[in-house]
Amino acid sequence: MGLEKRNRAHVARLELDQRQIAVLDGQAHNARAVWNLLHEFFTFRQGRFASLAQCDEAIRVARKEIDWLKDLPAQAAQAVLKTYRQAWANFFNPGHPAKRPRFKGRLSSRMVVDVPQGRDLHIARINRQWGAVNIPKLGRVRFRWTKDLPGVTRGGPDGKITGARLVKEANGWHIAFRTQTKQPLPAPHTGPQTAIDRGIAVPLALASGEKIFHRKDWLTGGEQQRMLRLERKAARQKRAAKPGRPTSTRLKRTYDQIARLRAKAKRRAIDWQHRTTAKLTDRFSVIVLEDLKVKNMMASASGTLEQPGKNVAQKRGLNRVIAGQAWGRTAEFLTYKATDKGGKVPIVPARGTSQECHACHTIIEGSRESQSQFMCRNTACGWIGNADVNAARTQLHRYNSAAGRAVTGRGGPAPLGPVKRQATHGGTTRTISQGVAA
Repeated sequence: MGLEKRNRAHVARLELDQRQIAVLDGQAHNARAVWNLLHEFFTFRQGRFASLAQCDEAIRVARKEIDWLKDLPAQAAQAVLKTYRQAWANFFNPGHPAKRPRFKGRLSSRMVVDVPQGRDLHIARINRQWGAVNIPKLGRVRFRWTKDLPGVTRGGPDGKITGARLVKEANGWHIAFRTQTKQPLPAPHTGPQTAIDRGIAVPLALASGEKIFHRKDWLTGGEQQRMLRLERKAARQKRAAKPGRPTSTRLKRTYDQIARLRAKAKRRAIDWQHRTTAKLTDRFSVIVLEDLKVKNMMASASGTLEQPGKNVAQKRGLNRVIAGQAWGRTAEFLTYKATDKGGKVPIVPARGTSQECHACHTIIEGSRESQSQFMCRNTACGWIGNADVNAARTQLHRYNSAAGRAVTGRGGPAPLGPVKRQATHGGTTRTISQGVAA
């Protein structure tokens, strides 16, 4: 049986004291400074960018002339150069959504330090709960052991650690190990097909009629009350601050407490997404998703001075809810988990899936009566049911139609009765402006 290389990441929390935190904070700020210096050196000549060799030489000279840059390991500085060059490659790639690289601000940028070589880490397991890793210019550091790492533990998965990245989150520093394993090619998944409609009222609606919900709020009642108190406290402290003065230490501490609570809510949401997508990919061989343009859906409704927008506050609230659902992350989790298990996640066009009836494949104005109810206005069909489930079944029909498989026939005999099966006709959809079938 053939083997395939599988690159994954495993994130673990580091156990650091105050001195070690200060050292890593300094390295992260130095890495940001290297990025900004590279950006200035790379773009200061109009119409002519510096070459890779010139950028590499500039970093070497800067590390000799600027003493505090030496606190950043040389390999980490080279990793900044590699990341910066890749950012420009993504920008010039027409198929990539990346924006033009720019300067990184001290407060707005993420604090990151790269360890490009896995051989420098010297990972070892201490006991059931803790492991140890070497970090350049910091020494031996403990991290939380939650998963066997390839090439480290006896009897663990075959493979190796190719490097790591140190990332500062709201709850402290974490290390993300880059792992590479050799796994047997997965056998084709033999499970049934389904489609998922991602929504707000119903987070995940399946073509089988199942609806998957999660907690309305990822924070408990007590945590929500604490969040409200902290937000009010931050507002009072901000009003009391003198204009033009730096942010006070007390206000920063309040902001940090708010950030930790929000990070806890995010971790719970990601954990739910991991568990849910793992169960779905275990059951189904094909999971069809619609091609949602989330960025366009979350566009601002404020408008301009000449043409101000309407219902701006409502649209802003809707955008927050859409962002909280993290539809793109759900699709990403489904894609890589399904691939590992021999399944696949095809994408179909999203246009009209919520207005089209999955039973007769017609679009009639007024068929979707509400956010949750769908009643086909085609007199030859009359299907009634949940709107999200109907959208999911429409997505599954479009996938099967494009693949040349048998699809649900037009005009079932009863609103909720059995439907005919017939060969596809190019996956066409009829649009009926009147309340009767043509």
